[in-house]
Amino acid sequence: MSKVRIKEIFSSIQGEGPYIGYKQLFIRFCNCNLKCNYCDTDFLSNEDFIEHNPKSLINEVNKYNDIHSISLTGGEPLLSVEFLKEFLPLVDKKVYLETNATLTDKFLEIKPYINIVSADIKLESSTGIKDTFKLHDRFFEACKGIESFAKIVFNKKITEYEINQCCALGNKYGIELILQPEMINDTMSVTSEFAEIILNKFLEKYDRVRLIPQMHKFMNLR
Repeated sequence: MSKVRIKEIFSSIQGEGPYIGYKQLFIRFCNCNLKCNYCDTDFLSNEDFIEHNPKSLINEVNKYNDIHSISLTGGEPLLSVEFLKEFLPLVDKKVYLETNATLTDKFLEIKPYINIVSADIKLESSTGIKDTFKLHDRFFEACKGIESFAKIVFNKKITEYEINQCCALGNKYGIELILQPEMINDTMSVTSEFAEIILNKFLEKYDRVRLIPQMHKFMNLR
């Protein structure tokens, strides 16, 4: 039986994307295959984690009955795909996967157990990570048949090229694009006026775009 390091398990309100306001059980996995400039999650620490096997984790999940879905988050949950292949068949609730959309082969191994995919599109201007669009293209192709949307964290450095590439992915796969201003603590790193300008630039090229800041930061939620 496989084991995995879980950073934390907690019930809270989803504060990002189209599912804002839904109560979820968040299972935060340790480790990530990327290192984004804006990341504020201490998921790489070798301390303050709990090791679970599939049965012990499902026992924790079953303590919560008043939730909309289980959010697999991190870090990057798909790094723990061997564990997830044992754990997810035990789950009787909706499964909401939060992923950086770069590990397509691993996703395909658990696709039948996923109900909703919240996939990041990583912009070099905000993350410092180069050349992710081909990886995202392949990932969204694999998401066909599952409810999926893309989150795009941006700051004042966002480029016209990045806007064009994001809209091309949106048009190709018909996915909703959620623009999410980068946050500095509980404050947006861009002005509301700038955020609206960027939204309008997206809407000139693709009509399924929404501007949704991280609401849990404003509400002082986890």
